[in-house]
Order: sequence, then C-alpha cells, then structure tokens
Amino acid sequence: MTQITTARLAPARAAAVAPVDLASLLAARTRSTPDRPAITFEGETVTFAEFSAQVERLAAGLAERGVQPGTRVAYLGQNHPMFLRALFAVARLGAVFVPLNYRLSGAELAFAIDHSGSHTVFSDAALAQLIDEYRAALPLENFIAVDGHRTGWLTVDELLAAAPAAPPEVSVSPEDPALIMYTSGTTGRPKGVTLTHGNLWWNNICTILALRIEGEDRTLVCAPLFHIGGLNATTLATLVQGGHLIIHRAFDPAAVFRELVESRVTTMFGIAMMCQGIAEQPGFADADLSALRLIITGDAPVPLGPIKLFQARGIDLAQGYGLTEAAPIASFLTAEFSISKAGSAGRPLLLCDVRIVSLDGDVVGPGVVGEIQVKGPNVTPGYWADPDATAAAFDGDWLKTGDAGYCDEEGFLFITDRIKDMIISGGENIYPAEVEGVLFDHPAVAEVTVIGREDPTWGQRVCAVVSLKPGKQVTLDELRDFAGTRIGRYKLPTVMETVEALPRNAAGKVLKTALREQFK
Repeated sequence: MTQITTARLAPARAAAVAPVDLASLLAARTRSTPDRPAITFEGETVTFAEFSAQVERLAAGLAERGVQPGTRVAYLGQNHPMFLRALFAVARLGAVFVPLNYRLSGAELAFAIDHSGSHTVFSDAALAQLIDEYRAALPLENFIAVDGHRTGWLTVDELLAAAPAAPPEVSVSPEDPALIMYTSGTTGRPKGVTLTHGNLWWNNICTILALRIEGEDRTLVCAPLFHIGGLNATTLATLVQGGHLIIHRAFDPAAVFRELVESRVTTMFGIAMMCQGIAEQPGFADADLSALRLIITGDAPVPLGPIKLFQARGIDLAQGYGLTEAAPIASFLTAEFSISKAGSAGRPLLLCDVRIVSLDGDVVGPGVVGEIQVKGPNVTPGYWADPDATAAAFDGDWLKTGDAGYCDEEGFLFITDRIKDMIISGGENIYPAEVEGVLFDHPAVAEVTVIGREDPTWGQRVCAVVSLKPGKQVTLDELRDFAGTRIGRYKLPTVMETVEALPRNAAGKVLKTALREQFK
C-alpha cells in the first residue's frame, strides 16, 4: 500500500482486538441496527442496510475503474450523501479519500489533486469546470459527476452499471491512511494532513464518551463535510453509534433553524458565525428547541455573547479545541462546566493529552501562556509527501499546534490566539482573540478582528478592524470605554479601521496577513 512520505513514524498503537477501519465499522453497525434510519437528505431517508448496500456497490464500481489499496480518490462538492458513500467505499477498498474545499480556486484545487496524486475525482456537476480547466495537467484517470451530466465525465449511474457483483476483499490496518485533508492556511501552500483509520477511530471513541453520543441522537450536518470539524466532530461518531444524520447541502440559517425545530435535532456542529446566525432568526427566543441538547463549536475562541444567547434557551453551546491534525478534537468543555467555565475549551479528552510550552521549550504551569501541544492516538502521523513539515511539527510525540493558550489551576484549557498573531506592545504580550471577544459584544459591531500595527515607540500598536451592523456607528473612544472595564487598558485598541466585511479565505478564516498589509 502507498504510505505517506514522512521522516516520522506513526506512534505505536496497542494491538487491535477488532478491525477499526471505517468500512468494518460501518459493516458492524449495519449488522447491529440494519433498519435504523442512517441518513436523511432533502426528504429522502435511507436505513443503515440501504446505505451499506450503496457503499458496497460504489466500491465495486470504483474497483472496476482501477481504485485499489493506496489509491487516492478526491471529492469536490457540497454536503451530500454521496460524500459519505464515497468516503466509506474508498475505505472499503483500502484507498485514501481526499476531500476538497469547493470554495477554492481552480489553481488551488489542482495543487491538492496533483500533490496528493489523486487517481479519481468525484465532483458536483456544477463545480466540475474548476477541475476541467486544469485537466490536462492532472494525474486523474476517472472523472465522476455526482449529480447531473457533464461532457467527459462519468455519471454515478454509468459507474454503477459497469460494476461487478461485489468489491474485492481488502485488509486494512489502523495505521493505514484513510484521509488526506488539505489545511486552509492563510499564507503559503496548504499541507496535506494524513489521518489514519486509527486516528479517526480514537477521535470518535473520545467524542462518544465526552459528548455522550447515543444511538437515539439526531445530528444536523450543515457545516462543510470537507472540513474535519464537519466530518468528524459529530458526524462519524453519530453513525458509529447508530444515530441519524440529517444532511443539508450548505449552511442557511433560516433552513437550519427550521430543521432544529421540526426534526427535533439533538446535536450539531457549527462554527461561531453559524451559531450567531441561528440565534438571530425571528422566533429564536420562543421556538421549541427542547430536544437540542448540545451545539459544539471550535473554529476559534467563542465570544461570551453567543454562549449566553444559547444558554438562555437551555442549550449548551460548548467549545472544544482541536485542529485537523488531531482528527480534530483535543479538549472539550462538558455540559456541567458550560457556565462556570464559559469561554474555556475544557479539559483534554480521555485519550488525548495537552501541555503548554514556553517559547524557550519549557513546560509551564497554570496561568502561563505558551504554545499548546497535543499528543494521543488521534494525532496525525504527519503530512503527505512533506517530511520537512512533518519533522518541524513535532517535538517527539507532541504535536506543536502553533496555537497559544494556558491551563488554569483546575486543568481547563483557554485559547488565546495563534502564536504568530500575538502583539507585543511596550514589552507586553497581547493576544488578539481576547480583545476580539470583548469588542464583539459591542452592540454596533458585526465583525471584528485585531492586528498589530508597527509603532516606533511601543513596537506595535493594537489596531481593531471593525465591520459595523447596518445603521450603526461607533468611535474608537466608545470601543475603548466599552472594553476598558473587562480587559487591561494596555490591551485596548489605539487605532480603529472600519471595513464593509472582513476578508476571509475559502475556509472562512480571517485573512489577517492581508489586513496587516492594508493597514500598515
């Protein structure tokens, strides 16, 4: 089987007592609960037995087209049951799934396809043109349109029509790659994070235990499945437990709000901006959301404003901390601490460890900010075909996340910011996320980010870049007065810039590098 090119070997795993690859897990779940609803999409529901049969047939069709152990299979498209069918079918063949961010440009997609050496690609017909522009230069041999027809592309029906009765039997190890997920860096080329079957399995075991995922759960999937949070925060854990996935193509706050009420959804994953959009829907304060027990969020430190809005409705809006390299969850704030430790990312998951390390490389004690490092069986063995990046990312078995944070006396993790985004003003370290969380609560502020601006006297000045709500105005002095009672005055912005909207990359992350260049 083709393995990742890396200078670092995967950490030793305990001997498996049963197969933990994705396809075997689906087969075991189907044997246990074949008639339970597995997936609902746009009014159509399939049971676990039906879904597993679809996966087997798709795997047979892919094998007939040359997909075998180690082959990389890319997928470009919005949320759709076919995404999960393809994921499990690829796993069934011992191949490697490569989800692609459909918000990327054609050139960026071509880089990921070429770098991963993908052999086959699935695509929404409407997005296929992005790949066709670079088709001649790519290693792809099979082009499969998920929905509709496109010249030069197979339809799924054509693929299945030529499929043999069953796919070949393949042996898959927990250490074998299951996914290559390309990170959405704000500068430079993305890196392909390799996640093994074991990484996914152990993340889901930790998630099920920490979040109490149950077979009766109904999980709304509206965050993009090409992101590790959308795929593996609740989606795969719910399937493993025999729960019911309700899939939306994309996030629409009004449609999601209706679904939460009408389908009696119990859990979902959504980034902070999505949660804010739900809370702003007419009728949110009075709607029957009694079934909804938990929304997990973890893209960035969550301001207290959205947390309080959901807590007022009796819903835990709980922050976790994670990253693609950890598949993704490293720590999670459980329900009993959602109020007393609001703003924290909780304690490490059962099988994951977290430590805080100073810039000098020393492990620091409670309350001291440093780099967050994580270790556990959910952590990637390295980056695809990038031994230098792999070597740079690890300190022994500890993954160096590049994120800054601290643990309090009780072991609760608090995220402060990316190390590279830290502002040093007058010798003081200032973490923009802390300032942003306070400024976000101002009633005139729709979006805000904080950057450092060079200053000949202080080294850097704190600059707030603000997008205002319609019809609202605010001055720098008003912002400073608002925030001055909640954070130290040395952290307050001394400069304010206003923009119509914050610039973001294809994954929704604010492009601070562009803002630093714009507001030098």
